[in-house]
Amino acid sequence: MNTLAFDGPGPWVLFFPLVWAAVVVGAVTLLRRTGVLRGGRPPWRGGRPAVPESSPIALLGRRFAAGEIDEEEYWRRLSVLGEQFDRSRDAG
Repeated sequence: MNTLAFDGPGPWVLFFPLVWAAVVVGAVTLLRRTGVLRGGRPPWRGGRPAVPESSPIALLGRRFAAGEIDEEEYWRRLSVLGEQFDRSRDAG
């Protein structure tokens, strides 16, 4: 005898909608944590944004590559520029 036809599907009918709800909530949570839904850069796209070519850091790098300054001078100036950019980023 088929008791399903008389008693209905029982509590198992809620199982599949709950599974799909968990999948959707998990996907949305994953996308929000990676920054994709907020318009940010996902972590797998690189840690630092590209430096514009007209920035002081790029100019310093070109001068070092051309041999105008030595390595010690490059690192000294780079640390000073890094401190200035960190201060301006924190203030803004």
